[in-house]
Amino acid sequence: MMNKNTVLAWATFIMIIVGCALIAMGAFKYDDVAGWGFASVGIGFFAIAWVFNALKGRV
Repeated sequence: MMNKNTVLAWATFIMIIVGCALIAMGAFKYDDVAGWGFASVGIGFFAIAWVFNALKGRV
């Protein structure tokens, strides 16, 4: 059975993977302004994953 900390750990891991994918798409696939958008959203995913990681053990 998964408790709250396990759910937050998996959410953090998934958000880091998605953030890396978005930054990679912004860097390698799109050469125009859309690349900046993908990269900034990827950095936002990292920020939310950081918050999830900080909440482990406190919820």
